[in-house]
Amino acid sequence: MSEKSENPTGTGEFDDLLRANRAFAETFDLGGFDGVAHAGIAIVTCMDSRIAPLGMLGLSPGDAKIFRNPGGRVTAAALEALVLGVHLLGVERILVVPHTRCAMTKHSEVELRQVISEKSGTDASWQGFHVIADQEAALRADVMAVRSHPLIPDTVAVGGFIYDVDTGLLERHA
Repeated sequence: MSEKSENPTGTGEFDDLLRANRAFAETFDLGGFDGVAHAGIAIVTCMDSRIAPLGMLGLSPGDAKIFRNPGGRVTAAALEALVLGVHLLGVERILVVPHTRCAMTKHSEVELRQVISEKSGTDASWQGFHVIADQEAALRADVMAVRSHPLIPDTVAVGGFIYDVDTGLLERHA
């Protein structure tokens, strides 16, 4: 039996994070929060750790709904989150925000499958990675997907922006 199955809670792999969480909880003040986006904002952006979605817009916890995925694409799951945000959580403005130097724009689907297969030691030819050949065209298509969704009313403002990971600036593209 492996160590993981003998001890499903682990043996310290997360201790540093749990210590940090306890320090965070000492000043935590969002208990009882209603979950509504108080600034009326929803952001679809990349999972890239160089992006601080709230900070880049001058927002605070509780101000916005944030959906992150590789490439910051408007997927079916992102649209589901946006519809819920608009109708249940106070979202009035939606920002779609991919970024510069994104790994999803650097490789083809075949290349990513090869790299992942090599690194994992398992055939990844079946896994889709939704690479982005033309980031601006993808951004325009994603913004159009949000604007044209039948459950997102025209009263909701939708914009497409590219975040520059080297300057911290947003530039509107759609």
